[in-house]
Amino acid sequence: MVSFFRRKKPEKPLDPESERRIAELAAAFPDAAPHDDDAPAPAAPSPQPAPPVEALPVPEEVIAAAMEAAPLAAQPDTPEPEPIPATVVESPAAAEPRPATPAAAGKPGWRERLGGSAIARSLGGLFSRNPRLDDDLLDEIETALITADVGVTATTDLVEGLRKRMKAREFADADALLAALRADLVALLRPVAVPMQVDRDAKPFVLLTIGVNGVGKTTTIGKLAKRFKDEGRPLMLAAGDTFRAAAVAQLQAWGERNGVAVIAQGQNADAASVAFDALQAAKARGTEVLIADTAGRLHTQQGLMAELGKIKRVLQKLDPAAPHEVLMVIDGTTGQNALSQLRQFHAAIGVTGLVVTKLDGTAKGGVVFALAREFGIPIRFAGIGERPEDLRVFDAEAFVDALLPEALGA
Repeated sequence: MVSFFRRKKPEKPLDPESERRIAELAAAFPDAAPHDDDAPAPAAPSPQPAPPVEALPVPEEVIAAAMEAAPLAAQPDTPEPEPIPATVVESPAAAEPRPATPAAAGKPGWRERLGGSAIARSLGGLFSRNPRLDDDLLDEIETALITADVGVTATTDLVEGLRKRMKAREFADADALLAALRADLVALLRPVAVPMQVDRDAKPFVLLTIGVNGVGKTTTIGKLAKRFKDEGRPLMLAAGDTFRAAAVAQLQAWGERNGVAVIAQGQNADAASVAFDALQAAKARGTEVLIADTAGRLHTQQGLMAELGKIKRVLQKLDPAAPHEVLMVIDGTTGQNALSQLRQFHAAIGVTGLVVTKLDGTAKGGVVFALAREFGIPIRFAGIGERPEDLRVFDAEAFVDALLPEALGA
């Protein structure tokens, strides 16, 4: 850049002495290139073949530097860096998801999966510090139950009953109060802990699943299909959720996994027509159980709720007793809104059984008590995990034992 901006000095005429010296130098060095910028460049001589040269060995240090490798002679004081393991990324088709571990059998499995619920954490933290038997303890129990969506009415009945018994000096300490609370909660749930009985005289036994969007109806159907298949019952599935994208394909995948036939039509087909065709096919094949799926719908949409009544009427054209079981799937994380959902669905089609899903994780879980007290509809199953084995027959004692600590300080 400096040479670019440098002003070129005007050339001065050479004197005779300078010209003589330049001539002598040119005669002494005939191959030297001229330094005059304006002089034309000499023509490049034609390339001559170079004589063969014997190849010399390349030093190892040069090879190591060219290959970006570590030097061959490692320094004794410098530790070598540990190699970073390569990460292998498999294609979606080759990668298989790691299957979830099913919950342990019996009450330990319930406690393992429900230990993270809001009511279990609240009551567990309350009784783990050996509280005193007084009105403050009852107030904290009341707060914990209401926060866990047990409901104001059910909570008031429970706490006031305990308060009267405490005033009557029926409890010697807080441990006796804990045992009484456990017994009252079990007594509230025991009338609705009724397993579903498949009527073998009904050929087929039609089970219609209903619920709002996203509660897990299709997944519950797949788990029920696995249960009935293990019991040796011939069954069939009806893909009645023709509204949600890929719902039919999801149910067909469950059918292939369990080796169960699936009756399906195209997208946006009439759900009542699908149920009618499935019932005809089940009768023709002598199937024992037919599980029909339906599209999720909001309980506030009267038009969609009326469609459930249409499905029921169409099924009764082939079997006046169908559907034999109307199973409503309820999300355990819904809270008190589940009461409004069940009220509307029960008025539209008549619910005969409940499945409470997603109770594992951070679900509050107390809505089960509110549903039992408000409606008294049998709770057939409870979902406490992702595996098909985690769809458990509802057990009132196991459910309450999972929510309350075994003893004070536990």
